[in-house]
Amino acid sequence: MATRGTVKPSQNFNASQDAEALEKAMKGLGTDEAAILQLVVARSNAQRQQIKVAYKTLFGKDLVDTLKGELGGKFETLIVGLMTAPLAYDVSALRNAIKGAGTDEKVLVEILASRTPQQVKDIVAAYKKEYDVDLEEDISGDTSGHFKRLLVILLQGNRQSGVQAANVETDAQVLFKAGEQKFGTDEQTFVTILGNRSAEHLRKVFDAYMKLAGFEMEESIKRETSGGLRDLLLAVVKCARSVPAYFAETLYHAMKGTGTYDNTLIRVMVTRSEVDLLDIRTEFRKLFACSLFSMIKGDTGGDYRKALLLLCGGDDA
Repeated sequence: MATRGTVKPSQNFNASQDAEALEKAMKGLGTDEAAILQLVVARSNAQRQQIKVAYKTLFGKDLVDTLKGELGGKFETLIVGLMTAPLAYDVSALRNAIKGAGTDEKVLVEILASRTPQQVKDIVAAYKKEYDVDLEEDISGDTSGHFKRLLVILLQGNRQSGVQAANVETDAQVLFKAGEQKFGTDEQTFVTILGNRSAEHLRKVFDAYMKLAGFEMEESIKRETSGGLRDLLLAVVKCARSVPAYFAETLYHAMKGTGTYDNTLIRVMVTRSEVDLLDIRTEFRKLFACSLFSMIKGDTGGDYRKALLLLCGGDDA
């Protein structure tokens, strides 16, 4: 599968050499952060997993634990994230979102709206294996209403495939009647249709809806719903239109204004670096008055910034 990521596997890869280089960077007084970040970002995730095995084989200790002991703050979070296998990363992100103080709905929304049905099925199975509890139970116990219902639908990973041409017009009409034409919104209709149809099908429904209503699906959702449900419906619609554009917006809002939502910035850069970060950069440049590179540069500092800019992989001035 051709990847649109910025991170590619290193051609002359030698796990033991890399393990030795990392040990050298952490040994003795002071840590060579630059050496660590340059090596880690220049390897694919699969290669980083091999380095972890080689490190333990050579030195009899866990590489991630050692990194945690040597690094700190956001830089540590980023490097540890890059060292984690993608599936395990999603699983622990969801677990922390549910089990932390208060539910981090943003994480639930982002992961469940943007991952493919197969990825969701893998996440559900890995979560059960890791924590011996169903992800659906954990999420259901922590959310409510139609927000919960749509999360549960997405957790099934059973989206239809292809376009049901005969249903495009009907779906658009049903959504229009459920929202704009009704006193009070029929949320269940939105949840069922947006949760079950394929992205290709939904894009056609959105076009038909636009003709019918005179404005975009997103505008209706903003008017007709609120809170977690509104955020989740918007994410589902945006991901159906374009996953890279959805992440470009997510990154922009993580950095816009005062303060940076570093956890979001780190999560998106880590999880998309080998998937579609090149496309995200392109969409970012189209949507906003600056490049992703320049925004990261202006919003972060130190080794954390260096590593993020290397992950970004280039400027689109």
